[in-house]
Amino acid sequence: MILESKDPKNPLTIAMIGVSKNLTKPSTIVMKYMKSYGYKVIPVNPRAKGEMILGEKVFGKLDEIKKKIDIVNVFRPSKEAVEIAKDAVKIGAKVLWLQLGVSSIEAKEIVESNNIEYIENRCTKMEYQKKFLKKAQSFPVLVNR
Repeated sequence: MILESKDPKNPLTIAMIGVSKNLTKPSTIVMKYMKSYGYKVIPVNPRAKGEMILGEKVFGKLDEIKKKIDIVNVFRPSKEAVEIAKDAVKIGAKVLWLQLGVSSIEAKEIVESNNIEYIENRCTKMEYQKKFLKKAQSFPVLVNR
């Protein structure tokens, strides 16, 4: 599974593009959630470069991050996916993950031709819940007890 690290002492690193400073936005909620389950999440947002979001330094672009990135998680419009795919190839990411509502045939072709896994129109938080917590709901508090 993409969200599973082969080395439990070395969690996966997610570069999350489009994370907002607004803590009520889906991108920030997902960032907080993934961090709470042990992932290293690095926010990428050119308008917040150098600031902190959820205790993490914000980068303006992927290539500014000096740490190895496993998953590039995209909270941006589909029209931006092609350029992000090219950047994901340049940094040697393992996965390009486009969040709910985001997809691009061209981005898919770019990353898959470079042996990078492509996922579109899926939420990392929801996929984590299904795979590891066995919950299909996006909001676990709604589960019948």
